[in-house]
Amino acid sequence: MTDAVIQFRDALQEAFGLLDWLPVADGSIHRFRVPEDKPGTLNGWYVLYADGIASGAFGSWRDGSTRTWSSRKPADRLESALIAQRIEQARHQREAEQRQRQAAAAARAARIWSDAVPANADHPYLTRKAIKPYRLRQAGDVLLVPLYADGLLMNLQRIMPDGTKRFLTGGRVKGCYSAIGKLERGKPLYICEGWATGASIHADTGHAVACAMNAGNLLEVGRQLQRQHPDSLLVIAGDDDRQTEAEGKGNPGVEAASKAAAALGCAMVLPVFPPDAPLALSDFNDLANWRAAQ
Repeated sequence: MTDAVIQFRDALQEAFGLLDWLPVADGSIHRFRVPEDKPGTLNGWYVLYADGIASGAFGSWRDGSTRTWSSRKPADRLESALIAQRIEQARHQREAEQRQRQAAAAARAARIWSDAVPANADHPYLTRKAIKPYRLRQAGDVLLVPLYADGLLMNLQRIMPDGTKRFLTGGRVKGCYSAIGKLERGKPLYICEGWATGASIHADTGHAVACAMNAGNLLEVGRQLQRQHPDSLLVIAGDDDRQTEAEGKGNPGVEAASKAAAALGCAMVLPVFPPDAPLALSDFNDLANWRAAQ
């Protein structure tokens, strides 16, 4: 059993980096700090079974990854079936743990949001981005961006005065969005990445905006809104990551926006930057502020 535990830790270390502890092979889900994560976080998880053929699964809550492991290849169908059963059990445990984490984060978000006050228009982040606070709230010097799914507050994005952004630990992000403006039947409904981008789009168009927080969430938010508001004219407002494209690293903003628009069968718009605009500018807020400065 000890050899299997060490082998399993080797697999964990290959994925996450050096660990100074040994996994517990009890078939239960365990959480741990991924070495490169912030102190106090427990984003890593694993489940290890030692009886029969040693096998298990592990992953990260932060990036949603999941990997499976076994000490050797199954010798027969029974061992293959046993590993498959264990993987399924690990999936159920992981999903149950995730639901608990998300429920706890949602409850914390509700408490923080309830105690907060309307955001100050002079907050350094809002001033720097040249945007209105709209429905944002503030706790101390921290801006609070509410994230909803199916009409329920699920999480908060906290924006510090220096622009640092953090979600509540364990909170749901996938499929969640922050709304700006009033949705009108038959009118455009824009879906973008960041909140400042959404604020600039709303200020320019007057139409409702759903801020998905990241490129990978555009499609999931779009699917939810398409189901809930079939009469709205969805428009994916993507970021144009021109700098990463110039560096030969692709354009994740355009790629994600294009994928979402194609899957949803809706329109897509991108910011149009003049040739002399710095490559570091990528979204509609960047464009609005660059134009204002000319």
